[in-house]
Amino acid sequence: MRDDDVLQNNPQISRSALEAIHDQVFGWALSRCDYDRTVAEDLVQQTYVELLTGKAKFKERSSLRTFVFSVVQNLSRSRYRRLVSRLRLAKAVAEDTAGEPSVVTDNIEHPNVWQLVQGLSQRQRDVIELVFCREMTIEEASQLMGVTTGSGRVHYDRAKKRLRAQLNDYRDFDNE
Repeated sequence: MRDDDVLQNNPQISRSALEAIHDQVFGWALSRCDYDRTVAEDLVQQTYVELLTGKAKFKERSSLRTFVFSVVQNLSRSRYRRLVSRLRLAKAVAEDTAGEPSVVTDNIEHPNVWQLVQGLSQRQRDVIELVFCREMTIEEASQLMGVTTGSGRVHYDRAKKRLRAQLNDYRDFDNE
């Protein structure tokens, strides 16, 4: 790593290393914000600001990719916590004015695989995406998710079993 390639406030990270994983980081950011490109761009930009300013310090306890993914994850959680509290407030106001809560339903007759994945619990969905889409090991995904490797393996196994059962049900339904 050249001295002129490292980040001033994070000397263990090089610009070239960040450039090498940028597409994967952007893909992870997209998945954290329901594939809204504008929000994903903001998340990635905020992640780089955190790295450049040194607010997020890389201490080489994990791989650089896992570390940067965790920064994106933490920023997205923080963002959605704020959004959820605003939505709760808006919903409470809407319920007070309308008298009844509004319910949105999606009647999906033939869901595709990704829609089945979206139906998994948050941790199962995360581990499946990290392993299959982001090419991480279960150990790396577990570390990023903040769970033990054993817990990550359990989420991974349960997610695969549930998806397998749902796909079999879908296939059986389709053959009728």
